Amino acid sequence: MNILFVADPLESFKISKDTTYAMMREAQRRGHQIAACEPRHLSWERGGLVRAQVRSIALQSAASGQWFHVTQEALLPLQDFDVVLMRKDPPFDSEYFYATHLLEQAEREGATVFNKPRALRDHPEKLAILEFPDHIGPTLVTRDPDEIVRFHGEHQDIILKPLDGMGGMGIFRVGPDGLNLGSITETLNRHGSQTVMVQRFLPEIADGDKRVLVIGGRPVPFCLARIPQGSEVRGNLAAGGRGVARPLSERDWEIARALGPKLWERGLLLAGIDVIGAYVTEINVTSPTCFQEITDQTGCDVAAIFVDALEAALVESKTV
Repeated sequence: MNILFVADPLESFKISKDTTYAMMREAQRRGHQIAACEPRHLSWERGGLVRAQVRSIALQSAASGQWFHVTQEALLPLQDFDVVLMRKDPPFDSEYFYATHLLEQAEREGATVFNKPRALRDHPEKLAILEFPDHIGPTLVTRDPDEIVRFHGEHQDIILKPLDGMGGMGIFRVGPDGLNLGSITETLNRHGSQTVMVQRFLPEIADGDKRVLVIGGRPVPFCLARIPQGSEVRGNLAAGGRGVARPLSERDWEIARALGPKLWERGLLLAGIDVIGAYVTEINVTSPTCFQEITDQTGCDVAAIFVDALEAALVESKTV
């Protein structure tokens, strides 16, 4: 199998924890060929195919000073690869959006892409939860500051966050005293020009914001609970949270089994469902992480589960 990873610059990878690196390592272990490019390398011209300036790579010991070496560089059509994996990290900005359209054109030309470009566009990570109201806590999506004040009055302790944030960026908590609610609202909604999400604060965050991974519609049996440290309200690893791997709870299984098959039907081979207590707070589809942390702490080889699912998906696509 010849795999193209559309990702951030390889030189920026922190291989001790990077999930895309874990995927590459497992794919190479099985004898698959690996190549990489960045979204900025994608191009299309009338009369031709979607192409990218691609680096074919082989992984090597990081002790050599670099964890990969380039075996070949070439401008290649995406349809030349058995599968294209879109692993560019957020933010989901205009350039990410445009990249999904180029990847969808590549699909029309015969390429196989995961996660499917249309599904990436249809499942913004904050708003995707709106489809599953039975599994989420009290939530408001609005530009209207008066609605935010009303929601705060009803629930007293709330979380506000931008719809395009990542890694816990821009998340605020406002308690019963309402201190700075107006200022925070103005900051996030840009005086009514941008939509924000408001959710009731879930005190179960003290026990961790759990990342539940679903691969090929099936839950990985362990999650990573990201536990806030000190006075921090955010559990995100990027915000200093501590990651603790745990077996899925009964409620985690219930959520994953309810959402997983639906996400997979839409071409989301890999999704990361964020769960606090009994509630889903986000559904991550752009480049879900936590493979290495779960594997290192439990011995459950998440990358192997992923490549198994990828291989099975390719076999299925060839028989349809």
